Amino acid sequence: MGDTLKDLKERRSIRKYKAEQIKDSELDTVLEAGTWAASGKGAQSAVMVVLQDKEKIERLQRLNAQVLGNADTKTFYGAPTVITVLADKALPTWVDDGNMVIANLINAAQAVGLGSCYIYRARAIFDGPEGKALLKEWGLGENYGGVGHVLLGYAGETPKPAPRKSGYIIKIS
Repeated sequence: MGDTLKDLKERRSIRKYKAEQIKDSELDTVLEAGTWAASGKGAQSAVMVVLQDKEKIERLQRLNAQVLGNADTKTFYGAPTVITVLADKALPTWVDDGNMVIANLINAAQAVGLGSCYIYRARAIFDGPEGKALLKEWGLGENYGGVGHVLLGYAGETPKPAPRKSGYIIKIS
């Protein structure tokens, strides 16, 4: 438990990445961790779409930034790998299932020495016409909803942790 708790305590959201692409072995380890995420009724409703092509990442980043109202915002911070997590909306636990995958991805990234960041707004992207077009390009039906994006890369910064709030834990006997 020592290494796991250490990784959980030291993981930070990285918003500056080195340009160097991550190793395939690191990516494969992170993705494998995603496949072992808990899911409602064991349905495994989530899928992970991996982008490492700069133009494809830029396209998705523009859609993400449009949700914010400014298509020029660099919401992916130069990360060389982006994993988009989607899940089957037919299942009532689809959002939770996808977020469990995301949690596994970001924690596994820390364990293998990668920086990561969870980027929200995927639901808004994939509910829109351009997002639906991406789903089709990726061979997925419109029944998939966007849960989030996970940025991966070698950290170009070392953020400090925020102090833990008081009252985080409430024990009732």
